[in-house]
Amino acid sequence: VQLQASGGGLVQPGGSLRLSCAASGRTPSTYAMGWFRQAPGREREFVAAINWSGSLTYYANYARGRFIISVDNAKNTVYLQMNNLEPEDTAVYYCAATPYSIVVVTTTIICPTDPYEYDNWGQGTQVTVSS
Repeated sequence: VQLQASGGGLVQPGGSLRLSCAASGRTPSTYAMGWFRQAPGREREFVAAINWSGSLTYYANYARGRFIISVDNAKNTVYLQMNNLEPEDTAVYYCAATPYSIVVVTTTIICPTDPYEYDNWGQGTQVTVSS
């Protein structure tokens, strides 16, 4: 499966962007899809993830309430809607696939958030938030 990320660009603070990640080929229904980002001089960090089935989502604290991850199985595409963007959101954004699903254990959501848990990566798309 190849992943193709798109939708990045230059946006003013407070603006919005929607990133897309198109998967060519069939992604196993047990997989989860994630978005990560990496700013210059910083480690790659988790943004959000969703089960390929769309059953569960999980967000990094800074993304919760501003970003929305979704999946369109018919189009084999995962989206990341980013609202109220801040200059600190400037980074290269990557989509990736993991064989580990997001699960709920009693009342706790367990989600793969470490880049090493993801085995298939798309190329990055640059997001720049600046006035």
